Amino acid sequence: MQHSRAVWQRWLVRRFRYHADHPVWLWLTAALVGIIAGFAAMGFRLSILAIQGIFYGNNEERLASTAASLPWSHVWLAPVIGGVLVGGLLYLAERFGVLNETRAQSVAEVIEARAIGKGKIGFWPGVFSAVITAISLGSGASAGREGPAVHLGGVLASMVSRVLNLGARNARTLLACGVAGAVAASFNAPLAGLLFALEVVLGHYALRVIAPTAVAATAGAVVARSFLGAQPAFLLPPVPGASLVDFPASVVLGLICAGIAIVFVRFIVKGPLIVEKFAQQHGIPLWSLPPIGGLFVGAIGIAFPQVLGVGYEATSAALHGEYVFGLLLFLIGAKIVATMLSLSFRFGGGVFSPSIYLGAMTGAAFGVMAGAVLGDGATPPAFFAIVGMGALSGAVLGAPISTTLIVFELTQSYEASIAVLLAVSLATVITQAVRRGNVFQKQIELRGYILREGPQRLILQTVLVRDFMTPINRLQKEVSMEGAVLYADDTLGKALGLLKAENLDGTPVKSRFGEQKIIGYISREDALLAYNQRLVEEHEERSG
Repeated sequence: MQHSRAVWQRWLVRRFRYHADHPVWLWLTAALVGIIAGFAAMGFRLSILAIQGIFYGNNEERLASTAASLPWSHVWLAPVIGGVLVGGLLYLAERFGVLNETRAQSVAEVIEARAIGKGKIGFWPGVFSAVITAISLGSGASAGREGPAVHLGGVLASMVSRVLNLGARNARTLLACGVAGAVAASFNAPLAGLLFALEVVLGHYALRVIAPTAVAATAGAVVARSFLGAQPAFLLPPVPGASLVDFPASVVLGLICAGIAIVFVRFIVKGPLIVEKFAQQHGIPLWSLPPIGGLFVGAIGIAFPQVLGVGYEATSAALHGEYVFGLLLFLIGAKIVATMLSLSFRFGGGVFSPSIYLGAMTGAAFGVMAGAVLGDGATPPAFFAIVGMGALSGAVLGAPISTTLIVFELTQSYEASIAVLLAVSLATVITQAVRRGNVFQKQIELRGYILREGPQRLILQTVLVRDFMTPINRLQKEVSMEGAVLYADDTLGKALGLLKAENLDGTPVKSRFGEQKIIGYISREDALLAYNQRLVEEHEERSG
């Protein structure tokens, strides 16, 4: 029985691998991935709410109002207890080598897998990250759930790629499908899921990936609607009509959103580095940081319960104009600090929800100020809250098209979408110019990879000498031990730099370990050919 099952599995893998490039088979696989990612996103969302019910006694999207009704000690201690649980999981992950770093993974790891890891993400790191994030958000840590849902969708897509033994090109396509299905399910917005996967994760719009990614996004949205109906992630007010003056006003709002996005990205990128350096200087294990962070987040939550958790109840309140101008300003500052502390002290979570929150608060405050200046003829603050929501989140994520489509799918308002497009375009350009990349690119740069300069730079960083050297047993000439040498794990960029600096036609390659024997040889032609071949492969994938 077991033998026949193994034979069947081998036959299935061979058949799927043979047909992997056929559009019909790829679309069917994409639909499967979209369904899996959609169910995973829904399960992840329900898990967060279930854990929230344990910590706060309410398993609905009303954490802010629930926390406001509880004793201050309860609000303060809930993130601390959650931090203890998260710290325990991080300790186990560190001890057993499950996670590369002592923290939960999110969108940056998905983008890194596409660019460097051939579209593959580890399964168990994904499981640990999802559990850590669910406990973090359920206990009140200030972060987002969409980024971790994207990571979970990518992990499951990668699992399907491994089962089917797909090559790197198709694995990257399925990775985008998993992302599209997760985003579509999270926001109940299939077009936004499609564009987010192409714009942020893949970084290109090749025709061969659009159709399967669209299929996956549609499948994910269908799964979400089977759970939620047509209800969006948070309640939106009726979108008021816009006058001509509101469009130049949206440009001004885009400038304001750019300033806040720049500050927010800086806090999110620099905060974890500062806390990690402090912990290392004082001998504090990184896995023990979450309870300490919980003390700070809980203290902020006592004064401003609106910052706790994902924050969609507060986002809805801002969209409905329920907050006064002064409170909106305080909530913007409190959310930036609370999110920075949550992620810096190793709670799990993303930045999508916080950036939407900050945009809604910023736009609402701008609308209130505009109303005070223009009087009764001013457009209601809800319009600018929606515009700010799209502009600031698009600038932080580096996804202006996706966020515009999210707003359109949630509001069905052409006027609001045009205003968002104006604001988010300006905010994204300014943020990218100042920060030189979006928040995910900056996080990946901390690991030594620069994605914003395109594949040319990345090829020099990721292709290793051992990938293109001639092994010593196949070499037709003697190799001198004198002069400059390279190691097998040196990069193509280092090889080209050495050959140019020393004016060499070639150089021997050593093993870095053991007796460091010469194991191969590379010539200048070998290095240039390897570089050109990878450039051609990248061009074919991005334009196919």
